[in-house]
Amino acid sequence: MSTTAWLFPGQGSQAVGMGLALAEAEPAAKAVLREADEALGFALSQLMAEGPEETLKLTEHTQPAILTHSTMVVRAYGDRLPKPNFVAGHSLGEYSALVGCGALGFADAVRTVRERGRAMQVAVPVGVGAMAAILGMASVDVEACCQEAQIQTGQVVVPANFNGPGQIVIAGHAGAVEVAMELLKGRGGRKMVKLPVSAPFHSPLMEPAQVAMTPVLKALEFKTPICPLVNNVDAQLVTDPEALRQGLIRQIPGAVRWEAITDLLLEQGVTTFLELGPGKVLTGLVKKQAKEKGIEVRACSIGGPEDLVGLE
Repeated sequence: MSTTAWLFPGQGSQAVGMGLALAEAEPAAKAVLREADEALGFALSQLMAEGPEETLKLTEHTQPAILTHSTMVVRAYGDRLPKPNFVAGHSLGEYSALVGCGALGFADAVRTVRERGRAMQVAVPVGVGAMAAILGMASVDVEACCQEAQIQTGQVVVPANFNGPGQIVIAGHAGAVEVAMELLKGRGGRKMVKLPVSAPFHSPLMEPAQVAMTPVLKALEFKTPICPLVNNVDAQLVTDPEALRQGLIRQIPGAVRWEAITDLLLEQGVTTFLELGPGKVLTGLVKKQAKEKGIEVRACSIGGPEDLVGLE
C-alpha cells in the first residue's frame, strides 16, 4: 500500500471560475462555498465564479479563495481519495492543509487568511517591496548575493521561497532585489523574473504583519491532526497543536522551505502526491524533484470532477 501526501497550493493558483465545475457537480463542495460566504460576510463564491480578475487577485481575496477551493476538494472527494499519511501546504496552503487534516476549522481558517492577506498588504506600501524568481542558481549563490546586496544598499533582500532545485524566489526592498539580481547575473545567472506580486512575502519586511496576526492566531482553536503536517518554516513533521499555531506565526516573515518539505516526504517513503485545489504548481515541483533523485512517484492535481478520471 502506497504512502500518500496531500499537498495544498498557495497564492498564484487562483483564476476566475475556480471551483465552479466542482460546486455544480458536488453538493458537499457547494456547501463549502455557502460556509465561506457566511463566515466572511460577503459573496466570495460569486467573486470566485465571475471575477473580476483584478478583484480576485487582491491578496485579501486570493487567500480565502484558494483555501476555499482546496477545502471544497477535500469535502467532495476526501472519502474517495487515498487517505493522507502526511499533509503540507505552500505558504497560504499550510492553512488549507490544517483544515484538510482536521487541525483547524474551515470557518476560522477562511476568516483568518483574509486577515492575513490584509495584514500582509498593509505591512509594506505598494511599490516599496518586490519579489523575483531566480532559476538555475544554487542556493549558496543566491544567499551570498542577497547578503552582498543588503550590505551595498542597507536594505532587506532574502531568499523567500526555496521551491525546488534551482528554483528560488527572493524578496525584500525593490532596490535591494534589483541589486541582488545584478549580482546574480555576475555569477552566471541568466533566468530571473520579477514577480507580479503586491508585497515582499516571506521576508523580514512582513514582521508588521506577523505582529498583527499573532493575537488572531493565538485566539484560534487548534486540534491534534489526523496525520503529521510538514510545516513551511522548519520543514519538520508537526502534530502538537501549539506547534502548529507557532508555525503559522513564524512563517509570515520566514522562508518557505518547499524543497526541504518534498525531500522529507520522499524520505518518509511517500509515493503518491495529491495536490488538492487550484493549479498544478506543486505537482510539477514534486515530479521534477523526485525524477532528479531517481524516485518513481505518482503526482497529480485535483481541482474538479475531470481530475478524478483514472485516479480512483
